[in-house]
Amino acid sequence: MQQIPVSLLTLVAGVLITLFSLWVGQHHSLLPMQASEQAPLVDGFFNVMVTIATALFVVVEGTILIFLVMFRRRKGDETDGPPIEGNLPLEVFWTAIPTIIVLGLGIYSVDVYSRMGGLEPGGHNHTPVHVAHQMPGSAIAATLSDASGITPANDPNIGIGAGAKEQGKTADLVVDVTGMQFAWIFNYPDSGVTAGELHVPVGADVQLNLASTDVIHSFWVPQFRLKQDAIPGIPTKLRFVATKVGTYPVVCTELCGGYHGSMRSQVVVHTPEEYESWLTENRIAQQQQELKQAVAVNPADLSVSEFLAPYVQKMGIGK
Repeated sequence: MQQIPVSLLTLVAGVLITLFSLWVGQHHSLLPMQASEQAPLVDGFFNVMVTIATALFVVVEGTILIFLVMFRRRKGDETDGPPIEGNLPLEVFWTAIPTIIVLGLGIYSVDVYSRMGGLEPGGHNHTPVHVAHQMPGSAIAATLSDASGITPANDPNIGIGAGAKEQGKTADLVVDVTGMQFAWIFNYPDSGVTAGELHVPVGADVQLNLASTDVIHSFWVPQFRLKQDAIPGIPTKLRFVATKVGTYPVVCTELCGGYHGSMRSQVVVHTPEEYESWLTENRIAQQQQELKQAVAVNPADLSVSEFLAPYVQKMGIGK
């Protein structure tokens, strides 16, 4: 019986491995659902990496298993193996292939990052963020506002901004996001609403201006495939368009202290009508809360020193 040529076996194996790797790359189910316009870009790049990794794994591990069987030590064979010193073509091959793969992935990743707005030209204001005193704990998350001095600077130009379609356009919704140990604060400057979770309308072009009051935090929504650091003193941004109504986790992925694991919030993607309803309800609730705080202090009930304390402080008069 005539032996099948090694070249033909190699060709068949290569075709089978390629088809198998392509299938795994498209059906691995390793990622959560897509919920933003940016997610397919990241998933496409990830699928390519899974395809290449699967092919390399099958080739390397398959070769090891085949060699274990073909070149195993036979019973009674006490001879030494052939003295192979090297194979220049093989060494060039296994050096060139990884080099080409790494260069190709690097070019692809730059293209994805650029299309997501990561290479947007600079020119925005670099005004430093006012860093407030550290206020540990998360119980204050729902009560902080601009009055606390924790407001990111406008127009940060570090981070993932407008993609090719949005270049030169202002975002539909701008939200100032402040990270602190161990909570996220979301402030809507156009409406004056402050919340402990992010609410956005589906299909809207949203820009998050991120800042931190203490240490570096990292804002990550897995379903959006977006992540951006919140850095003390350096404003950063994250721009996205949510595509599916739902509630998704917001996770801090930068080790920021002893309770880092509990620094979680959520982003709620509404229909436009639901978002307007939420915004109206929270605006009214916040106005009522401010009114209660305003009438809760009656000047007639204050002592002279208590009444004059704010004015003394503003005038810089010592005790």
